[in-house]
Amino acid sequence: MRLISLLAVPLAVATASPALAKGCVRGAAAGAVAGHLVGKGHAVLGAAGGCVIAHHHYAKQARAQKTVTKTRG
Repeated sequence: MRLISLLAVPLAVATASPALAKGCVRGAAAGAVAGHLVGKGHAVLGAAGGCVIAHHHYAKQARAQKTVTKTRG
């Protein structure tokens, strides 16, 4: 399980674009806290999951913003 979490974090960070890195950091922080509260050893897994979820959320917002800008422009 630890090997999976050690591979997931760099993979999630590598796939994040620089513009959405702030979302990844925010999600990772929230996920790490939640994972820490769940139990020992879950903070890293929570951070990876939080990063992925926040990255998805911010990417979705960016796509929606592009759509609005194109229709107005």
